[in-house]
Order: sequence, then structure tokens, then C-alpha cells
Amino acid sequence: MGVHLTQAKAAVMGGAAVVGAAISELFGGWDAAIMTLMLFMALDYVSGLIVAGVFQQSDKTQTGALNSAACWRGLLKKGMTLVIVLVAVRLDVVLGTSFVRDAVVIAYIVNETISIIENAGRMGLPIPDTIMKAIEQLQGKPTQK
Repeated sequence: MGVHLTQAKAAVMGGAAVVGAAISELFGGWDAAIMTLMLFMALDYVSGLIVAGVFQQSDKTQTGALNSAACWRGLLKKGMTLVIVLVAVRLDVVLGTSFVRDAVVIAYIVNETISIIENAGRMGLPIPDTIMKAIEQLQGKPTQK
């Protein structure tokens, strides 16, 4: 019986690896940029849930409280972000370049970062200048000295 479980586990793990590799390929590879984007998207979503559910300070609803429709809209937006990344990857394939995907991913990383910072502000947290300078750098703005 142990052999069958081991074989089943190996088959499931192998299948997951194939699916993971295919998804990674769709996004132009699993590099630091796409990992950062995925992580920041998750952090933004969770911090938005906290802002609405705990602090009731969301700008997505009239009351500032948690709302299932607003949650679904947020998830759909995150999904569409990934669709745009896929489009950028395919444009790179057609153009024979690699900068469209990178530019799109960096733009969305900046967007997610700003949203996370806004959520932190709604929670009453001060925002370190270092993070604001990093955002400006990612946006291509000269940093002030």
C-alpha cells in the first residue's frame, strides 16, 4: 500500500511541476520581477482587506467597511493585471524583445507598492522616506537629495 501512495504522490508532484512550469513560461519566466509583482499583489489585497475589515477606512465603499462586491472587484483587477502581463510577454515574443514585459511588470509593481503604502497610511502608519524614494526611482523620477 505504501508503494501506491508514493507513486501517487510522485504523479501529483510531477503534474504540479508541469503546470507550474507552463504558468511560469506564460509569464516570461519566474524571475525576481514577477515574484515581486505576485507578492505585492497579495500584500495589497490582504492589506486592503485589513483596512476595510478592521479599520473600516476603505475608499472602495461608502461606509469604509468590508464589502464582498468590492473584494471581488479587487480580485478581478488583480486577474486583469496578470492578463496584461501575459499580453506584454506575447508582444515581446512577436517583437523579438524582452523589454515590454519588464516595463509592464515594473509599472504594476510601482502601482501595487503605492497601493500598499496608501493602505498603510489608512491604518495610521508613517511611511519611511526610503520607500518613497524607491517608488520615485522605479517611476523614473529623479530623487531629491
